[in-house]
Amino acid sequence: MSQQGEELDLRELDDEELVKQIQDDLYDGLKDEVEEGVRILLERGWQPYRVLTEALVEGMRIVGVDFRDGILFVPEVLLAANAMKGGMAILRPLLAETGAPPIGKMVIGTVKGDIHDIGKNLVAMMMEGAGFEVIDLGINCDVDKFLAALEQHRPQILGMSALLTTTMPYMKVVIDTLVERGIRDDYIVLVGGAPLNEAFAEAIGADAYCRDAAVAVETAKALMAKRHNRLAAGA
Repeated sequence: MSQQGEELDLRELDDEELVKQIQDDLYDGLKDEVEEGVRILLERGWQPYRVLTEALVEGMRIVGVDFRDGILFVPEVLLAANAMKGGMAILRPLLAETGAPPIGKMVIGTVKGDIHDIGKNLVAMMMEGAGFEVIDLGINCDVDKFLAALEQHRPQILGMSALLTTTMPYMKVVIDTLVERGIRDDYIVLVGGAPLNEAFAEAIGADAYCRDAAVAVETAKALMAKRHNRLAAGA
């Protein structure tokens, strides 16, 4: 009975408290509560893009910081990302209707010969949580699959993941093919995975090595801003 008394009624919170509560629930991986909070804000007349940025993206930013700092670990981040997905499922069709722009678009996949995907999935979820549109190609992606996705979706960012030392060189195959086709400079290429490091990323011609999902989001945002400024200067 006392449990019932302690139960929080999200509808009784004002907007500011509710946003804070959604962020807390997201942090704790409480999908149902996040979905309910998102619906309440929409009922109160919040624009979908505002709900996305102020409640969900900010909530995932906090998760990302604590993941980077070793306060949260992969299982907890996956739970938070799953809760985020619940909120996104409600907002995505509404965002499409209002034409709210994503921060950017990313194609991501684990390279040919590699079937590991936890790290990649985490990056995809965190990127989506930061407001990017993410096209996840899955595992064992060969160069043709990457190229077809780039042509179809026209992203700004290409992300490649590898967990095996034997599959790492395939990232160079993909980048070399982009160079051969004269389209390398059209994309920001991010690479990640346990055996990689910055020196390897530099050697194969990637733009950056991202050691975890939180770093991937920060790096993507920074490189997008840099590219935007460069294009603006050139315009």
